[in-house]
Amino acid sequence: PPPLLEPLFPPQPGASPGFAERVRQHKVRLEWVRAEPAGLCGAVRVLNLAYEKAVSVRYTLNRWASCAEVPAAYQPGGPADGLTDRFAFLLPLGAAAAAAEPTLEFAVRYRVAGAEYWDNNEGANYRLRGRQRLPPAPPQDPDSSAWIHFI
Repeated sequence: PPPLLEPLFPPQPGASPGFAERVRQHKVRLEWVRAEPAGLCGAVRVLNLAYEKAVSVRYTLNRWASCAEVPAAYQPGGPADGLTDRFAFLLPLGAAAAAAEPTLEFAVRYRVAGAEYWDNNEGANYRLRGRQRLPPAPPQDPDSSAWIHFI
């Protein structure tokens, strides 16, 4: 089975108190992440500074010896506050995450109106540690522990 990625940060920063204020202050913030079989999916909240904007996630599995970047997609019908927009992303980890215990690091980039803003978890990057999943236990015969008595 593929490794399980466990966040080394609270996986739902958007649920913490003061999240909306942090988005207003920093312009971009990670809202949540979830590890799935296809990779790591998540959402980002950005301050709506202009109509045209680009959000992407830069990530590495080898401590920045190399990295990749994927665009995040605008999510219509997002937050009702009128001040922010939500973007969703999927980091397709594939074979690269098949290492025994991969470490994934990422940061979020927001480009708007000629400016660039980053959310890199206060300089620490968002990090997830891989743990090998235990293979599923073989199904056990319900009668295997039964005693047979002869009279």
